[in-house]
Amino acid sequence: MLTMDKIEDAQLSQAQEALRDVGYAIIPQLLPPAFLEETKAAMRQAQAAILAKIGQSRLDAAGELGVLRLMLKFEPHFYRFLEIPELLHLVDRTVGPTAILHLQNGFILPSCPNGASSQTFQNSFHQDFPRFMNGYLVSINVFFAIDAFMEANGATWVVPGSHQKPGRPDSEYMVRNAVPVVCPAGSMLVFDSTLWHAAGQNSSGQDRYAINHQFTRSFIKQQIDYVRALPEEAILQQPDRTQQLLGYYTRVVTNLDEYYRPEHERLYRKGQG
Repeated sequence: MLTMDKIEDAQLSQAQEALRDVGYAIIPQLLPPAFLEETKAAMRQAQAAILAKIGQSRLDAAGELGVLRLMLKFEPHFYRFLEIPELLHLVDRTVGPTAILHLQNGFILPSCPNGASSQTFQNSFHQDFPRFMNGYLVSINVFFAIDAFMEANGATWVVPGSHQKPGRPDSEYMVRNAVPVVCPAGSMLVFDSTLWHAAGQNSSGQDRYAINHQFTRSFIKQQIDYVRALPEEAILQQPDRTQQLLGYYTRVVTNLDEYYRPEHERLYRKGQG
């Protein structure tokens, strides 16, 4: 279990209120420096493994900028993020204790001269859950600043209060009202996935490291089917709660033998929904 300084319940309650009212909240300096260094090393290893498997041309064709997908397959270090008590607290209090991991993506955002990076989905204003459900909270993001977030290194920009509203806000309104999420390394940014946001431009001269998680109600399909994408033995080595977050107890039966298993052997649990 990752050891961190204790965060007071009052701080978590305030974060939950801010998430509801303005769409996002910051809990500063949650992760210890040694863990951040381990994470950066693991991200570099995962990046090299992804490049070797997929190839630069396919990554370039995807139009992404420094995105690392399915890091869990290459580096078991990233399972530890799913055990962070403060993360679990906010997931439980927002999308519920049966929520599942929709995605875990790393970002090694490269520096570009004068921030002149190519236009991508990441650095354009967007929502990670682009559906309005009459105020029903279906998805949250939990973002970790592995490096300090600064305007110069491409801190995420958010449009406060733009969450839980139908339609796209006026582009000029978003540019005028967006604010950068500036915070120290190790901070946790949580936001309603309907909040409009964008990656900033990195002109710092150094890569900027971050990790984004998205958690949804258990009936939403994952971006990646982690149960099928990861070795079963690796999943079964994780705590029960981590298995649940990965979707191990929300699997869909594929034949009658699976359907008629005893309850304790089923691929899903009651209450997952």
